Amino acid sequence: MSEPRDVQPLLEKMAADLRALLAQRKIQQPLMVGIRTGGVWVAEALHSMLELTEPLGSLNITFYRDDFTRIGMHPQVQPSSLPFEVEDRHIVLVDDVLHTGRTIRAALNEIFDYGRPASVLLATLIERSGKELPVCADVVGETLDLATGQHVKLSGPAPLQLTIQEDT
Repeated sequence: MSEPRDVQPLLEKMAADLRALLAQRKIQQPLMVGIRTGGVWVAEALHSMLELTEPLGSLNITFYRDDFTRIGMHPQVQPSSLPFEVEDRHIVLVDDVLHTGRTIRAALNEIFDYGRPASVLLATLIERSGKELPVCADVVGETLDLATGQHVKLSGPAPLQLTIQEDT
């Protein structure tokens, strides 16, 4: 296992990149939605740094996963909370680690159950090797090429720290 790393510099980079991308696309008052649990922690930080006025939403995609029957039910499943209308709104979807792409696919399915957004931007703290679906982030804190058996773990919520772990 690696030494824990502070993610503040990555969050600052992501906030600057998001600000620029939103301005380039002329998106004002976007909605921000974090994917439980690490994505919500990252989204809370970005939401504050970008001084967004709309409430922060959170998704629990457990029931939308295509491997739900394989991974089973987690004992503490918390419901999703989207305290706003998504129809025709611009959404910034936030996750901690983009790996296979399956979590993002599930999150998009759930968002579309609430309505049809005008657009969805994806922001992820870490984009790592091992994609199984054609999903890429619009804003990335850092890209990592990890070996088979290595995983990125975000701990938090305060302080937010990253470690790289090895399968044992």
